[in-house]
This record gives sequence, structure tokens and C-alpha cells, in this order.
Amino acid sequence: MGEVSAPVPSLVLMSTAAAKRAPTTYRCAECGWSSVKWMGRCGECQAWGTVDQVGAVRVTKVQAGPVTTAAIPVSRVRSEAAAARSSGVDELDRVLGGGIVPGAVLLLAGEPGVGKSTLLLEVAARAARRGLTSLYVSGEESASQVRLRAERTGALEDKIYLAAEVDLAAVLGQIDAVQPDLLVIDSVQTIGSSDVDGIAGGVTQVRAVTAALVRVAKDRHLPTLLVGHVTKDGSIAGPRALEHIVDVVLQFEGEHSSRLRMLRAVKNRFGPVDEIGCFDLSDRGIVEVTDAAELFISRHPKPMSGTCVTVTLEGRRPLLAEVQSLITPSSAAQPRRAVSGLDSARLAMLLAVLRRRVGLKLGPHDIYAATVGGASLKGPAADLAVAVSLSSAATNVVVPPGLVAIGEVGLAGELRRVPNITQRLAEAARLGFTHAVVPSDHGPAPATLRKVAGLTVVECPDVHAALNTVGTVPTQGRGGPPDLHIVC
Repeated sequence: MGEVSAPVPSLVLMSTAAAKRAPTTYRCAECGWSSVKWMGRCGECQAWGTVDQVGAVRVTKVQAGPVTTAAIPVSRVRSEAAAARSSGVDELDRVLGGGIVPGAVLLLAGEPGVGKSTLLLEVAARAARRGLTSLYVSGEESASQVRLRAERTGALEDKIYLAAEVDLAAVLGQIDAVQPDLLVIDSVQTIGSSDVDGIAGGVTQVRAVTAALVRVAKDRHLPTLLVGHVTKDGSIAGPRALEHIVDVVLQFEGEHSSRLRMLRAVKNRFGPVDEIGCFDLSDRGIVEVTDAAELFISRHPKPMSGTCVTVTLEGRRPLLAEVQSLITPSSAAQPRRAVSGLDSARLAMLLAVLRRRVGLKLGPHDIYAATVGGASLKGPAADLAVAVSLSSAATNVVVPPGLVAIGEVGLAGELRRVPNITQRLAEAARLGFTHAVVPSDHGPAPATLRKVAGLTVVECPDVHAALNTVGTVPTQGRGGPPDLHIVC
């Protein structure tokens, strides 16, 4: 006799979370009268045995059903269908780790006016130029308004289909009619479903609409780009579950006073989350910035004191940034300290170190320190460049051109190593810099620093030696004349 398979046991599910949220109230099933404690008889309609606890945990039995696809070993799953494909925008591909995966759902969030719609319209245009059909669904603008933007930015392509819809059923109908290769929804907070309670943009509506679009994207292997609104504190509007449902969460950042825009991945199931993309937003559209050095470094007609260049890391991408300082005598009882793009607390610490370890007395002076182009230097790797910039402004000594300063300054005045020093130096050498001042405490492989072609690396143990090397040590500072001056 053949083996008789045992019946599949039923699964007993009990929600403990529901038990914690269950209110401690009791309600009559006949008239709706409620009470904070159980009674055998309703106090309103006087019915017996009709008072039950509201939200009581109920045990349900779920029988196992048929499976949609049989489980197979992971080694036999084909990965070709999930290979990333280029979006046509190199900076976006850099952030995504190579391109967009078919069936992936990307959420692009950012403040109003930062350029989210312009970026996605450019992605749709470049996809259309490669022969792919794109469907752009706008819930905030009419099709004619989107057409005007496409005309202004040079994104008029016959392969881009525009639709102004705010109902989820209509959006799904447009997808069935167009059969696109790329779907853009601008924005997910404006789409609503008549089958779900609440208004469009509410927590329930956003969750239901996103879940429906994710199911369509997975079933059709349709790359989907969603625009998301942000709240006043910068977080993505809607339920937190929205970020869990989608595959990739991208943050588009930039100051309205600057044309520079930065794209970074907050979540990426298919690639890294430590890459950034740079864009230049103008009235003619959005352009990729492959070399952002010119955005953060100013070109002076003649050498100026109070400036120094450093190399910062945005994710895994090295970027050069210039620090500028201005020091003037103060007529106020409390001298002013103003910073832009720098950490004010770290600037105060560097001023204390320069006074105690170098002898740079700046107490009765107003001090202004800023970065060029809106760059933000929050890490300690820019400490040495800020110190060189301050000492140069105080002594009116010009920092030699072609020099970069990289290193963290400790409270004892020592210079500490920073991560990825070789990668930073290689970027400085690529852009034509000839000298670099770095900490001598650089790790177990000092020979690697000297392998950077075309760059002379000077190692210094402390901030006084670094300023002595550059030539910006104040005359009242300890120590004699500079032992080594860099002449570029």
C-alpha cells in the first residue's frame, strides 16, 4: 500500500499586537451601549448576555491553500531578468549601482521646487530616445502643463505618453492601454482609490495606492518611478510603511539659492547606499555634473589669503571643496562667529586649538568661515583645511596654489588620519593639484601615499607643523622659522 499523506494541520493565528491595542471597553451588541467593565445585563436595553469586549482577541483558523509557484533551490533561480539596465542618466545609474532593475519601484522624495519632476521627465525622455515607451502620469499638473516643461527642457519625444489622472483605476487603465516600458507617477500622494476610505494623500490611501502599483510593477516587470512629497521636517509624507514597500528610496537635495542638486540613495535593495549623483538645475532643464570640483572651488584672478582646498567624501565619491575665512577687528563687546557650510561647534574647537597650541590669538576679532558653492563639510577630515584657512586669514599669508590639506585636528593639536586618504589624494592629483599636507599618522602602509602620481605628499604630526609647512604660523606662535616651505 502506498503511503497515506497526513492531513495538513490548520494554522492558528493570534495577533498579540492587536491584544496590546485592544481597548478595555465593553459594548452591547443590541443597542451599542458601552461600559468600562463587563456586565451580564445591558444597562440601556436591559438585554442579558449581549455585552462583549470591544477588540477582544479572536482565534481564527486558516487552512493551507494551493501555492502559486513551486519553491525551487536558490541556485536554480534565473537572475537574468533582474539585471539592472541603464536609465540613460549616468549620475542616476551611479546612485542606483548600475541602472534600474526591471520591476523595481523607486520613490524619489524632495522638497517642493527642487527638480524632482524635471529629473524624471529627463529620465523618460532618454528612455524614449532608446526606443522605449514611457508613460508619465501627472496628478498635480495637466498634460498641457507637462508638455510646456518638456518643450522648455528639450524632452519632447513621441515615445512619451502623458496622462493627467488622480484615480487609481484610471491609472491602471492607462497602463493597460499604453503597455509602457517605464512608468512615472507624479506624485503618489495625489492618486486615490474609490475602494479605500479617506482622501488622496492620507495614510490609508497612500498605502493602498502604492501597494497596487507595486503589484503591477512586479507582475509586468515594469520599472516604476514614484514622486513623493516631504513634510516640513524633511521626512517622506505618508505612512512609514511606504518606504518599506518600495525597492529604492532616493532623496533629491539642494538649496533654492543654488543650482547644484544632489541625489542620494536612502534605501536600495539592488545596490549601494553610499553613492551620490550631482546635477545642475537651470531654466533649460537638468544636466549631469560629472566633475563637481568647479562648483565648490572658486577661481581667483590673483592669489588671496584665507582660502584652502580640501577633499571631502560624499558617500564613496571624493569631492574637492574650498574653505574661505575672513577675520576683521570687532567693535562689539561680543565678537561675532558666523559659519556657512561648516559646523559652528567644530569651528569654536579649532579656534581654541589654534590659540593654545599655535599661539593664534583671535579673541577680539569677528570671524567668518564659509564653503564655496554651498558645500557642506560636517566631517572632521576638513579640520586641517579650516585651520590653514584661519591662520592664512589672520597672518595675511597666501596658501600656495595647488595645495590641498586633509586631516582631523585633535584637542592636543595632533593630526589624526582620515578614512580613504589614498582615494582623496588620487582625486586631487587628477584635478591638477601638486602638493598635499596630510597627517603622519596615516596607518600601517605609508608607502601607498607616495604612489599617487604627480602629487607631493607632506606628512605632518601636528597642526603647528602643518602650518609651519604651509608658512602661515603667526609670528607670536611658538617655534622658530619654518623648517620647510612648500613652493608650488
